[in-house]
Amino acid sequence: MKRFHVHLAVDDLATSIAFYSRLFGQSPSKQQQDYAKWMLDDPRLNFAISARGHATGLNHFGMQTDSPEELADLKALADDASGGMTLDQGEANCCYARSEKHWTVDPQGVAWEHFFTMGDIATYGEDAAVQVGACCAPSDAPDAAATQASAACCVPGVAGRNQDSCCR
Repeated sequence: MKRFHVHLAVDDLATSIAFYSRLFGQSPSKQQQDYAKWMLDDPRLNFAISARGHATGLNHFGMQTDSPEELADLKALADDASGGMTLDQGEANCCYARSEKHWTVDPQGVAWEHFFTMGDIATYGEDAAVQVGACCAPSDAPDAAATQASAACCVPGVAGRNQDSCCR
């Protein structure tokens, strides 16, 4: 069964954790110095916030799957919706987890992540523009070459493709 995913960038993690803990009626299921995540069951939601220097607000939406087969099904839907402009990231270390994932961007420039989490890791992950397998969301996906380049950019509308890093 899939779980809807929302990731927000916040400027004050402690204040946001206090707010969302009261809003959801539970503490985060995972909390780090720059990240917190709630795994809600009703509705099934993976809600994450991070304070890593990104512009505050929506970072990306996504769908978390319970199996590689569900992820493959979502990849087919993402390819169909985007005309094949899906960024297949493969295995990635991101948000204190090791996941298999791909990305696409909707017509408004909002990044969508589909992922299957294989386990937790001790670090946030590769959060730099020049790293292959970075956990950042692409800014858009107009063609295959641009898709690879944009894989380095994190938040739609925040940074241009030619910047060294938008993941600060």
